[in-house]
Amino acid sequence: MKSNAVGVLGSWAAVLVAGSLLAGCAGGSGASAKGANEGASRKTGAPSPATGATPSEGPSAPSGFTPDAARVPRTSKDARRLVDSVVLAPSDWGRGFVAQSPARSTPNTWAVLDGSCRWQREELPNGVLAGVSRYSRLPGAGAKGTVKVTATATAHTSVLGADEQLSTTLEEVLRCPEQQPRTDERITGLMSLGTPFGAREQQYADDSVLEAGEYVEKGGGTVPYRWMVARLGTVVVAVSVTGAKGRPQPELDQLGATALAQMLTRIQQQLKGN
Repeated sequence: MKSNAVGVLGSWAAVLVAGSLLAGCAGGSGASAKGANEGASRKTGAPSPATGATPSEGPSAPSGFTPDAARVPRTSKDARRLVDSVVLAPSDWGRGFVAQSPARSTPNTWAVLDGSCRWQREELPNGVLAGVSRYSRLPGAGAKGTVKVTATATAHTSVLGADEQLSTTLEEVLRCPEQQPRTDERITGLMSLGTPFGAREQQYADDSVLEAGEYVEKGGGTVPYRWMVARLGTVVVAVSVTGAKGRPQPELDQLGATALAQMLTRIQQQLKGN
């Protein structure tokens, strides 16, 4: 399997270049119809038009990665150990990155988008063994602003549960094209696209979702925002990259692709799969 930064960036670029899939959404926001249909198919367990198969409860993966069943976490303790080893610390993002405040999510919680399109931390539901997010930033210097990034890893009890997380992520943009991550933060114009393994050059994960939008700064200006989620078996990883003035988009895309590839590689290393 191709789970390196080049492979992730290639797929990411393919999705972004296919801008008509995103820009063609009603009002310039929301998930593409194709992506929404794929997500709905996976959510209900019906065959996906892209893969022709239903999600599997077993250890084998459509991507070709098959973890060692003995290493797949079955308890919260083992899952916490796994996600902690997978999710990126500030230094993993590159030179100059430091922790945000807070630097880490509240233990035994995960992020949930509520009815008002605001993100809240809630207790882990049944079927989710562990989850953690770490928040980092690259401080601005000179004409370059501060880049904010997030790395997240979540371990589920089943492949179907992990797949459901991606389906939900894909469909949330239809409901909330504008979202509020924190009290003083706002993301607008969100668009999403689901890309299962084998579609649009996606060769690095069983399934993936890309969200693109704009982060509204306190002064009213906007900067690019990307959120990319990928699944390998029962583990879901995600990165977000909030751009800044003076930071070219290709640089930001490379940053996100490299980070996602690092976490996917760590999953393979920890689960010792083929």
